[in-house]
Amino acid sequence: MKEVVARLDPSRFRVIMHGSGPSDPRLANRENTVILPWGKHANTAKTLLQILRRRPDVYFFPREGPLDAAFMTLRKALHSRCALVTYIVSGFVDKREEKDQPLVYRAIRECDAIAGNSRHMTETVRRLGGENVHTVYDGIDRRYYFPALGSSSGNSRVLFAGSFRPYKRVDLLVREAARFPNWEFRLAGVGEEETALRRQVQQTNSNNVRFLGHVDAARLGEEMRQAQVFFFPSEIEGHPQVLGQAAACGLPCIARSSYEPDYVIDGVTGLLTASDADLSAALSRLIGDPALRRIMSEAAVRHAQLFDWDDVTRQWAEIMEEAVARRRNHGRKPVL
Repeated sequence: MKEVVARLDPSRFRVIMHGSGPSDPRLANRENTVILPWGKHANTAKTLLQILRRRPDVYFFPREGPLDAAFMTLRKALHSRCALVTYIVSGFVDKREEKDQPLVYRAIRECDAIAGNSRHMTETVRRLGGENVHTVYDGIDRRYYFPALGSSSGNSRVLFAGSFRPYKRVDLLVREAARFPNWEFRLAGVGEEETALRRQVQQTNSNNVRFLGHVDAARLGEEMRQAQVFFFPSEIEGHPQVLGQAAACGLPCIARSSYEPDYVIDGVTGLLTASDADLSAALSRLIGDPALRRIMSEAAVRHAQLFDWDDVTRQWAEIMEEAVARRRNHGRKPVL
């Protein structure tokens, strides 16, 4: 959440956060900010000591880890007035049992405020018993994700970006590449399925599939501006930021309707589908209709303007201050 921290008013929020590697200069130069180095050992103990010493007003975004487990246990044992605020971003929360992710479910029950990163995730959290639930989208980093200047390139490209895991269904992209030999299918990402995907490419004799490996944000934005369609066949998601990033670059997106991504308006900025066959039909439709691609591209850029980090930060600031007010009402600046 560095994009939020970088924008939070330092006169209202002191922030204590973990960091590893080179610091983002926006955070390193931010007043009232303490960045705790994340080492190889004893991170939980060191952080708990900081919590006891600094007495934060808000503990934000617990996940499945020893630090989060220790904090929630300590918070309950000491009857701490530190507000717990969490963010549910993964579709797995509705696909796995509580025993598989006990801290996420515990946070849903015990938090003072909670947000889902899409309307679908918000309803999922409410169904799981969450109270005081909000919808807070992830914003789009305009430094990297913006539409191409002038007319699009003459390339005929379909792009995928994400990890190569079974549930991402990148195999469907390779299958589609065999159907459209005159189009280039570019895969940005790495993961456990890469060997199998490369084997599938060989078996289908597809010479139009390119593995790009891991790409940074700047490179991904450029890849998006050079493509004509973003194909995202993943079966399980929360609200994938990559769909918003693609929209901001003017890419019509094809994705599944099961997780109801708000970054895509079906039939307006892209196509949402219910099955593998529908994914294939949607790709055929967009590849065969350049006028539709152009209309959806323009609509996608307009729609992406709704997802702004400044607006997101204002939402989080209000949510955290309300949570603190409910938990305790001291005059100190909130500490995150």
